[in-house]
Amino acid sequence: MPVVKIQQNQQRVNDFLESALAQVTVNEPRLHQAMNHGLLLGGKRIRPFLVYAVGEMFGLEKSQLDHIAGAIEAIHAYSLIHDDLPAMDDDELRRGQPTCHIAFDEATAILAGDALQTFAFELLCQAPQSDAQKVQLMQCLTKASGYRGMCGGQALDLAATDRSVTLEQLEQIHRLKTGALICAAVELGAIAANASSAHRELLSTFAQNIGLAFQVHDDILDVIGDTETLGKPQGSDEAANKSTYPALLGLEQAQDKAKQLIEQAISSLQALPFDSTLLQAFARYIIARNQ
Repeated sequence: MPVVKIQQNQQRVNDFLESALAQVTVNEPRLHQAMNHGLLLGGKRIRPFLVYAVGEMFGLEKSQLDHIAGAIEAIHAYSLIHDDLPAMDDDELRRGQPTCHIAFDEATAILAGDALQTFAFELLCQAPQSDAQKVQLMQCLTKASGYRGMCGGQALDLAATDRSVTLEQLEQIHRLKTGALICAAVELGAIAANASSAHRELLSTFAQNIGLAFQVHDDILDVIGDTETLGKPQGSDEAANKSTYPALLGLEQAQDKAKQLIEQAISSLQALPFDSTLLQAFARYIIARNQ
Protein backbone atom coordinates (compact mmCIF):
# COMPACT_ATOMS: atom_id res chain seq x y z
CA MET A 1 0.00 0.00 0.00
CA PRO A 2 2.64 2.64 0.83
CA VAL A 3 4.46 2.03 -2.47
CA VAL A 4 1.24 2.58 -4.44
CA LYS A 5 0.40 5.71 -2.43
CA ILE A 6 3.94 7.02 -2.79
CA GLN A 7 3.78 6.51 -6.57
CA GLN A 8 0.41 8.29 -6.77
CA ASN A 9 1.79 11.24 -4.83
CA GLN A 10 5.00 11.18 -6.89
CA GLN A 11 2.96 11.72 -10.02
CA ARG A 12 0.82 14.41 -8.40
CA VAL A 13 3.72 16.47 -7.07
CA ASN A 14 5.70 15.97 -10.29
CA ASP A 15 2.78 17.29 -12.34
CA PHE A 16 2.34 20.21 -9.95
CA LEU A 17 6.04 21.14 -10.00
CA GLU A 18 6.34 20.78 -13.77
CA SER A 19 3.34 23.10 -14.19
CA ALA A 20 4.64 25.60 -11.63
CA LEU A 21 8.10 25.74 -13.25
CA ALA A 22 6.55 26.12 -16.69
CA GLN A 23 4.81 29.27 -15.47
CA VAL A 24 8.12 30.89 -14.46
CA THR A 25 9.20 33.55 -16.95
CA VAL A 26 12.31 32.22 -18.70
CA ASN A 27 15.04 34.87 -18.70
CA GLU A 28 17.96 32.47 -19.10
CA PRO A 29 17.01 29.15 -20.76
CA ARG A 30 20.07 27.18 -19.58
CA LEU A 31 19.41 27.99 -15.92
CA HIS A 32 15.73 27.12 -16.32
CA GLN A 33 16.72 23.78 -17.89
CA ALA A 34 19.08 23.08 -14.98
CA MET A 35 16.28 23.81 -12.49
CA ASN A 36 14.06 21.34 -14.34
CA HIS A 37 16.88 18.78 -14.36
CA GLY A 38 17.42 19.06 -10.61
CA LEU A 39 13.75 19.16 -9.65
CA LEU A 40 12.15 16.73 -12.10
CA LEU A 41 14.88 14.11 -12.46
CA GLY A 42 12.87 11.61 -10.39
CA GLY A 43 13.19 10.42 -6.82
CA LYS A 44 10.95 8.82 -4.24
CA ARG A 45 9.24 12.11 -3.24
CA ILE A 46 9.20 10.95 0.38
CA ARG A 47 8.80 14.44 1.82
CA PRO A 48 5.81 15.42 -0.33
CA PHE A 49 4.26 12.04 0.51
CA LEU A 50 4.50 12.85 4.22
CA VAL A 51 2.92 16.28 3.71
CA TYR A 52 0.00 14.68 1.87
CA ALA A 53 -0.36 11.72 4.27
CA VAL A 54 -0.38 13.84 7.42
CA GLY A 55 -2.70 16.48 5.97
CA GLU A 56 -5.12 13.87 4.69
CA MET A 57 -5.12 12.09 8.05
CA PHE A 58 -6.60 15.29 9.47
CA GLY A 59 -9.16 15.51 6.66
CA LEU A 60 -7.54 17.91 4.18
CA GLU A 61 -7.82 17.50 0.42
CA LYS A 62 -4.66 17.05 -1.65
CA SER A 63 -5.39 20.33 -3.43
CA GLN A 64 -4.90 22.11 -0.10
CA LEU A 65 -1.43 20.59 0.21
CA ASP A 66 0.10 20.80 -3.29
CA HIS A 67 2.03 24.05 -2.75
CA ILE A 68 3.45 22.83 0.55
CA ALA A 69 4.45 19.45 -0.88
CA GLY A 70 6.03 21.19 -3.88
CA ALA A 71 7.90 23.63 -1.66
CA ILE A 72 9.61 21.01 0.47
CA GLU A 73 10.59 18.98 -2.61
CA ALA A 74 12.12 22.11 -4.17
CA ILE A 75 14.22 22.58 -1.01
CA HIS A 76 15.26 18.93 -1.12
CA ALA A 77 16.18 19.19 -4.81
CA TYR A 78 18.30 22.30 -4.24
CA SER A 79 20.15 20.56 -1.41
CA LEU A 80 20.95 17.55 -3.62
CA ILE A 81 22.27 19.76 -6.43
CA HIS A 82 24.62 21.47 -3.98
CA ASP A 83 25.54 18.21 -2.17
CA ASP A 84 26.69 16.70 -5.46
CA LEU A 85 29.09 19.56 -6.27
CA PRO A 86 32.86 18.89 -6.29
CA ALA A 87 33.24 21.10 -3.22
CA MET A 88 30.83 18.85 -1.29
CA ASP A 89 30.30 15.14 -2.07
CA ASP A 90 31.67 15.32 -5.65
CA ASP A 91 29.13 12.92 -7.16
CA GLU A 92 28.61 12.40 -10.89
CA LEU A 93 25.43 10.29 -10.68
CA ARG A 94 22.08 11.08 -9.09
CA ARG A 95 19.08 8.77 -9.61
CA GLY A 96 20.99 7.06 -12.39
CA GLN A 97 21.44 10.31 -14.32
CA PRO A 98 24.30 12.85 -14.55
CA THR A 99 24.26 15.25 -11.62
CA CYS A 100 23.39 18.87 -12.35
CA HIS A 101 26.97 20.16 -12.52
CA ILE A 102 27.90 17.31 -14.88
CA ALA A 103 24.88 17.83 -17.13
CA PHE A 104 25.47 21.60 -17.18
CA ASP A 105 28.41 23.15 -15.30
CA GLU A 106 29.27 24.06 -11.72
CA ALA A 107 28.21 27.70 -11.88
CA THR A 108 24.86 26.83 -13.43
CA ALA A 109 24.32 24.08 -10.85
CA ILE A 110 24.96 26.49 -7.98
CA LEU A 111 22.53 29.01 -9.44
CA ALA A 112 19.92 26.30 -10.10
CA GLY A 113 20.10 25.28 -6.45
CA ASP A 114 19.82 28.89 -5.32
CA ALA A 115 16.85 29.46 -7.63
CA LEU A 116 15.03 26.33 -6.43
CA GLN A 117 15.49 27.38 -2.82
CA THR A 118 13.75 30.70 -3.42
CA PHE A 119 11.18 28.99 -5.67
CA ALA A 120 10.17 26.90 -2.64
CA PHE A 121 9.22 29.95 -0.63
CA GLU A 122 7.45 31.47 -3.60
CA LEU A 123 5.25 28.35 -3.65
CA LEU A 124 4.52 28.69 0.07
CA CYS A 125 3.43 32.29 -0.49
CA GLN A 126 0.90 30.99 -3.02
CA ALA A 127 -0.47 28.24 -0.73
CA PRO A 128 -4.22 28.34 0.07
CA GLN A 129 -3.65 28.51 3.84
CA SER A 130 -4.36 31.61 5.95
CA ASP A 131 -1.68 34.28 6.35
CA ALA A 132 -1.09 33.15 9.95
CA GLN A 133 -0.57 29.56 8.79
CA LYS A 134 1.76 30.71 6.01
CA VAL A 135 3.97 32.42 8.60
CA GLN A 136 4.13 29.15 10.56
CA LEU A 137 4.87 27.20 7.38
CA MET A 138 7.70 29.62 6.51
CA GLN A 139 9.15 29.40 10.02
CA CYS A 140 9.08 25.61 9.92
CA LEU A 141 10.73 25.26 6.51
CA THR A 142 13.38 27.95 7.05
CA LYS A 143 14.44 26.41 10.38
CA ALA A 144 14.59 22.90 8.93
CA SER A 145 16.55 23.88 5.82
CA GLY A 146 18.99 26.40 7.30
CA TYR A 147 21.77 26.56 9.86
CA ARG A 148 19.69 24.89 12.59
CA GLY A 149 18.74 22.05 10.27
CA MET A 150 19.87 20.68 6.93
CA CYS A 151 22.72 23.13 6.17
CA GLY A 152 24.12 22.79 9.68
CA GLY A 153 23.96 19.00 9.35
CA GLN A 154 25.80 19.08 6.02
CA ALA A 155 28.53 21.25 7.58
CA LEU A 156 28.91 18.75 10.44
CA ASP A 157 29.00 15.90 7.93
CA LEU A 158 31.76 17.56 5.92
CA ALA A 159 33.72 18.29 9.09
CA ALA A 160 33.46 14.62 10.10
CA THR A 161 34.94 13.32 6.83
CA ASP A 162 38.24 11.49 7.43
CA ARG A 163 37.59 11.71 11.17
CA SER A 164 36.28 9.24 13.73
CA VAL A 165 33.01 10.31 15.31
CA THR A 166 30.96 8.83 18.14
CA LEU A 167 27.49 7.36 17.64
CA GLU A 168 26.04 10.42 19.40
CA GLN A 169 27.85 12.77 17.01
CA LEU A 170 26.73 10.75 13.98
CA GLU A 171 23.11 10.89 15.14
CA GLN A 172 23.37 14.67 15.56
CA ILE A 173 24.67 14.98 12.00
CA HIS A 174 21.82 12.97 10.53
CA ARG A 175 19.04 14.39 12.72
CA LEU A 176 19.99 17.71 11.14
CA LYS A 177 21.16 16.77 7.64
CA THR A 178 18.39 14.28 6.77
CA GLY A 179 15.99 14.21 9.69
CA ALA A 180 15.22 17.93 9.89
CA LEU A 181 13.55 18.06 6.48
CA ILE A 182 11.63 14.84 7.08
CA CYS A 183 10.42 16.25 10.40
CA ALA A 184 9.48 19.45 8.59
CA ALA A 185 7.37 17.52 6.07
CA VAL A 186 5.32 16.02 8.89
CA GLU A 187 5.06 19.32 10.73
CA LEU A 188 4.05 21.22 7.59
CA GLY A 189 1.15 18.82 7.05
CA ALA A 190 0.09 19.28 10.66
CA ILE A 191 0.31 23.09 10.44
CA ALA A 192 -1.81 23.07 7.29
CA ALA A 193 -4.44 21.06 9.17
CA ASN A 194 -4.34 23.26 12.29
CA ALA A 195 -3.45 20.21 14.40
CA SER A 196 -3.36 20.59 18.18
CA SER A 197 -0.03 20.92 20.01
CA ALA A 198 -0.54 17.49 21.62
CA HIS A 199 -1.05 15.83 18.25
CA ARG A 200 1.88 17.71 16.76
CA GLU A 201 4.11 16.49 19.58
CA LEU A 202 3.24 12.85 18.87
CA LEU A 203 3.83 13.42 15.17
CA SER A 204 7.17 15.05 15.96
CA THR A 205 8.28 11.93 17.84
CA PHE A 206 7.19 9.81 14.87
CA ALA A 207 9.06 12.06 12.43
CA GLN A 208 12.29 12.15 14.44
CA ASN A 209 12.41 8.37 14.57
CA ILE A 210 11.64 7.76 10.90
CA GLY A 211 14.07 10.51 9.91
CA LEU A 212 16.92 8.78 11.69
CA ALA A 213 15.80 5.34 10.53
CA PHE A 214 15.79 6.61 6.95
CA GLN A 215 19.46 7.59 7.21
CA VAL A 216 20.47 4.40 9.02
CA HIS A 217 18.87 2.37 6.24
CA ASP A 218 20.52 4.55 3.57
CA ASP A 219 23.87 3.73 5.17
CA ILE A 220 22.96 0.04 5.14
CA LEU A 221 21.99 0.19 1.45
CA ASP A 222 25.36 1.74 0.64
CA VAL A 223 26.86 -1.52 1.93
CA ILE A 224 24.39 -4.12 0.65
CA GLY A 225 22.81 -2.38 -2.36
CA ASP A 226 23.95 -2.22 -5.97
CA THR A 227 24.77 0.78 -8.12
CA GLU A 228 22.02 0.18 -10.69
CA THR A 229 19.24 0.00 -8.08
CA LEU A 230 20.62 2.81 -5.91
CA GLY A 231 21.10 5.16 -8.86
CA LYS A 232 24.47 6.18 -7.42
CA PRO A 233 27.77 4.32 -6.88
CA GLN A 234 27.47 1.54 -4.30
CA GLY A 235 30.06 1.96 -1.55
CA SER A 236 30.38 5.70 -2.16
CA ASP A 237 30.23 6.45 1.59
CA GLU A 238 33.13 4.12 2.31
CA ALA A 239 35.07 5.47 -0.66
CA ALA A 240 34.61 9.00 0.68
CA ASN A 241 35.70 7.82 4.15
CA LYS A 242 32.44 8.92 5.73
CA SER A 243 31.26 7.78 9.15
CA THR A 244 28.21 5.52 8.83
CA TYR A 245 26.08 3.39 11.13
CA PRO A 246 27.31 0.06 9.74
CA ALA A 247 30.91 1.26 10.15
CA LEU A 248 30.30 2.26 13.77
CA LEU A 249 27.91 -0.49 14.87
CA GLY A 250 28.42 -3.29 12.40
CA LEU A 251 25.85 -4.20 9.75
CA GLU A 252 23.62 -6.40 11.92
CA GLN A 253 23.44 -3.93 14.79
CA ALA A 254 22.73 -1.08 12.36
CA GLN A 255 19.80 -3.08 10.98
CA ASP A 256 18.56 -3.71 14.53
CA LYS A 257 18.79 0.00 15.31
CA ALA A 258 16.69 0.88 12.26
CA LYS A 259 14.02 -1.62 13.35
CA GLN A 260 13.94 -0.19 16.89
CA LEU A 261 13.50 3.34 15.57
CA ILE A 262 10.56 2.24 13.40
CA GLU A 263 8.91 0.48 16.35
CA GLN A 264 9.20 3.69 18.38
CA ALA A 265 7.77 5.72 15.49
CA ILE A 266 4.75 3.43 15.15
CA SER A 267 4.16 3.51 18.91
CA SER A 268 3.79 7.29 18.83
CA LEU A 269 1.30 7.06 15.93
CA GLN A 270 -0.82 4.56 17.82
CA ALA A 271 -1.42 7.20 20.51
CA LEU A 272 -3.18 9.44 17.96
CA PRO A 273 -7.02 9.37 17.78
CA PHE A 274 -6.89 9.10 13.96
CA ASP A 275 -6.45 6.36 11.39
CA SER A 276 -2.68 6.30 11.01
CA THR A 277 -2.55 3.02 9.05
CA LEU A 278 -0.89 4.62 6.03
CA LEU A 279 1.80 6.36 8.08
CA GLN A 280 2.49 3.13 9.99
CA ALA A 281 2.84 1.22 6.71
CA PHE A 282 5.14 3.96 5.42
CA ALA A 283 7.35 3.66 8.52
CA ARG A 284 7.79 -0.05 7.83
CA TYR A 285 8.51 0.66 4.18
CA ILE A 286 11.45 2.90 5.13
CA ILE A 287 13.54 -0.07 6.23
CA ALA A 288 12.18 -2.47 3.57
CA ARG A 289 13.08 -0.35 0.52
CA ASN A 290 16.04 -1.22 -1.71
CA GLN A 291 16.85 2.32 -2.90
